Amino acid sequence: MALIHFYQYLPVWLAHFFGLEADPMGYGWAWFLSQATLILIFDVVLLVMIAFFLLFDRKIFAAVQMRRGPNVVGAFGLLQSFADLLKFALKESIIPAGANRVIFILAPLITSTLALASYAVIPLDNGWVISDINVGILYLFAVSSLGVYGIIMGGWASNSKYPFLSALRSAAQMVSYEVSIGFVLITVLLFAGSLNLSDIVRAQAHGWYGFNIILTPMMVIFFVSAIAETNRPPFDIVEAESELVAGYFVEYSSTPFLLFFLGEFLNIVLMSAMLSILFFGGWLPVWNIWPLNAIPGIFWLLGKVVFFFFCFAMVRSIVPRYRYDQLMRLGWKVFLPTSLVWVVLTAGWVLFVRGKVM
Repeated sequence: MALIHFYQYLPVWLAHFFGLEADPMGYGWAWFLSQATLILIFDVVLLVMIAFFLLFDRKIFAAVQMRRGPNVVGAFGLLQSFADLLKFALKESIIPAGANRVIFILAPLITSTLALASYAVIPLDNGWVISDINVGILYLFAVSSLGVYGIIMGGWASNSKYPFLSALRSAAQMVSYEVSIGFVLITVLLFAGSLNLSDIVRAQAHGWYGFNIILTPMMVIFFVSAIAETNRPPFDIVEAESELVAGYFVEYSSTPFLLFFLGEFLNIVLMSAMLSILFFGGWLPVWNIWPLNAIPGIFWLLGKVVFFFFCFAMVRSIVPRYRYDQLMRLGWKVFLPTSLVWVVLTAGWVLFVRGKVM
């Protein structure tokens, strides 16, 4: 609200400085500029955090393999991600002669843009959210599901067999595991009684069941499905180097490749945030006692996100890659029936047991 007030009276202050007269800016334009400023600040901070998350991921991978990892650029290698960014920005972008140039360029832009747009409904603290809409879960599910289009477009537009095969794999894989994720979200919504992510976090503060760790089987399914959704090992069938060279972005280089890579890491951090919000209370402290509740909520959320990101990185480092038939079998024959049964059990619990207790 203070930022809206600032933009409303900014023309007045500037006119007064130059000895002129001006009317305050209209509320609509002031609101638009304030929202644009908040989104810009949020995106810049998020992208800087992604650079350090990438370094963290590489350090974990190196530690598991008993090597040092990035340690040259900056103290302890802290500036390695920024050096990589400079390298990608300065390299030549090569487009294959037979590729569809327009779709070839649009594909990484769509992937990274949709990944950034997903963060619009993520609450960082109580009231700290860009768009606190009542259907935040539906928005998130819809926007994140569109990410597969960037992969399909990139694989098809490359006019190459390996990327095209990878794009087909990606479509099947992401659709398969989105079904399980959808049923997991339904169980959380049944407990919270709201589609708003902030309300889901608040419901974990005063309910007798506390954090949604009572839904631990659903949390495991969500975690594994999130790995498959983001094409991370051991479910990186889409990018299987031994079979498809590098997957759907084998023909990409320079900045377009960077945008694909950025979209993937944004989705990994997003899934870590979703795990924290849906099952571990988001910005809420682990125990509502002093001095834990004196720590700002955004630090609690960040700590939980880092923990889940660490789990993603460890799975990548120690679990061997699944075969494609094993991946599909896990999604359709294990996760789908399990999550469906758990939805029925959760609905019965909420209706017949919790309703009487509360």
